[in-house]
Amino acid sequence: MIVFDLKCVAQGHVFEAWFGSSADYADQQARGLLTCPICGDAQVVKAVMAPAVAVKGNSRAVVVQDAPASDAPVPISAGDAAKMRAMIDALAQAQKKALEGSTWVGRGFAEQARAMHYGEQDSGSIHGEVAPAEAKALMEEGVPVAPLPFPVIPPEAKN
Repeated sequence: MIVFDLKCVAQGHVFEAWFGSSADYADQQARGLLTCPICGDAQVVKAVMAPAVAVKGNSRAVVVQDAPASDAPVPISAGDAAKMRAMIDALAQAQKKALEGSTWVGRGFAEQARAMHYGEQDSGSIHGEVAPAEAKALMEEGVPVAPLPFPVIPPEAKN
């Protein structure tokens, strides 16, 4: 796995994304599959990031004592709270947009995702429920799945 800092061209939002390899990033970029999770901009490029540089083997490590952790809550300014609320709202809207045209399959998600992946069923956009262990198994098999940031209310449970 490799992590890149990405940036949307329109607003300059910087966000982190994980890929199987640099080639996976290039492939998704070429196919237009990358979008900004904040504003939905489809023009996304790599942002400048600081590389992780390992310490030389013959160097002595310097131990830095962290300040003791405090149980006191850190106050959030009204401006920060408004920004966080706006980011959460943008993320919720991005999920809503991503689910447009997607079919709710409930607990049959894993079975249908595998069937689509192996060509046993026509491909399409689906969403549903799956246990964490089953989601991990799907990812290990190479089935393209991703968790949703917010829970989805099944259609039969909506008022």
